[in-house]
Amino acid sequence: MTASKSTAASTAEEVRRRIEAGGERFWRLADFDDLPFPTAVAKALSRLAHRRHLRRLSRGVYYRARTTTFGDSLPNPAALQQLAGERAPVFPAGLAAANLLGFSTQTPRTQEVATTATSLPRALLGAGTVVHTRRPKAWVQLTHEDAALLDLLRERGRTSELSPEATTQRVLAQLGDGDRFARLVRVAATEPPRVRALLGAFGQVLRAPDESLLRLRRSLNPLSRFEFGVFGVLPTAEAWQAKTRRVA
Repeated sequence: MTASKSTAASTAEEVRRRIEAGGERFWRLADFDDLPFPTAVAKALSRLAHRRHLRRLSRGVYYRARTTTFGDSLPNPAALQQLAGERAPVFPAGLAAANLLGFSTQTPRTQEVATTATSLPRALLGAGTVVHTRRPKAWVQLTHEDAALLDLLRERGRTSELSPEATTQRVLAQLGDGDRFARLVRVAATEPPRVRALLGAFGQVLRAPDESLLRLRRSLNPLSRFEFGVFGVLPTAEAWQAKTRRVA
């Protein structure tokens, strides 16, 4: 056996040894960056998956299960979403966003997420996950809470379990928390006009700086009218081009 083949074989053996000693966990190629011969590492992981010592979840991502009385353990969904988030930002959307912000207590049957990427690996998120792709690149500046609030505005409050009045008051409280309103105004240029109009209506109630309100106002076509949904109860709704103050 040549020296290179011997080193590749020892690399594969070290991969197997680490996985067997590691217990239940995820494994990625990057976990073996300290070993020579990356190709040997990739082949070793592929062989272990073929022999069902590992479960291949996505390209370069594997899961080592734990044997239980009910069979092999399954990957934790939250951990899978975190892994997907290493490839592109993943934000809560829909009911998950409303739940995060306290607008809903429902646990959604179907996961719903948003990302700035054009796609996300289904094997990591689950086949039934609803993925909203191509969110603005500006979202990478946002926290999960900020993005969830923008999602709620995009949905016109539809995912809230609260009354229109209570939903509106809660949004006002969250927008007025620290510099959150200013952070959302900074990314507002990439949002749909309806969201910019909603931010303006909320900002006026919050007595936001004139500079921020003027920036939002100038970004809107003065002839357009927007559906505000539950936020039609805002006293400033019509001033910010809402179609009606009645709740949709």
